[in-house]
Amino acid sequence: MTKLPRTLRLDASDAVVFDRAAAPGEWAVPGGFHFWDDDLEALAGKRRQAFRGGFLGLASFGWSTLVEVAEATPAEREAALAALARHIRDAFGAPDAAAARAAAEEEIAFAESLCEHPPGTVIAVARSVEDGATRERFRTLHRRPADRNALPVFSIVATEGEEDAPEHPDLTRLAEEPR
Repeated sequence: MTKLPRTLRLDASDAVVFDRAAAPGEWAVPGGFHFWDDDLEALAGKRRQAFRGGFLGLASFGWSTLVEVAEATPAEREAALAALARHIRDAFGAPDAAAARAAAEEEIAFAESLCEHPPGTVIAVARSVEDGATRERFRTLHRRPADRNALPVFSIVATEGEEDAPEHPDLTRLAEEPR
């Protein structure tokens, strides 16, 4: 048994901020490779939101703001790997199935490395461009022990770069953009 990120939807905002929202419960990878050929400084609207804070769902190839750590059987891992390899070949023109599978294996291995937490741990990503390079920061949210006096269900674990100001998208404008 291995652990992989699985998409999580706490509200309907993903359907508003992303061009295509991943369904809840899909296996996912960070998906930063989806922006290799983009002019990152010129990204706008829903594509910018996917770059800034999206995980790529491997069933729909839509985006999810949050994922949770989940246990995956070897068969589920293989299915996720095969789906990603097909997507890399079809969408990005990998020269052959072996090259696509090798790239997918790297992305799946990276996704697994993010899951060294108990199942149910929530992970968020924040991407930015710094000195011309893409930088990814991952934050984990762990369930707090039950406490009658505490309202939050999760606590945020600080990560490097926490001092960066979060982006606050205009949800009304994003909802009006054509899909």
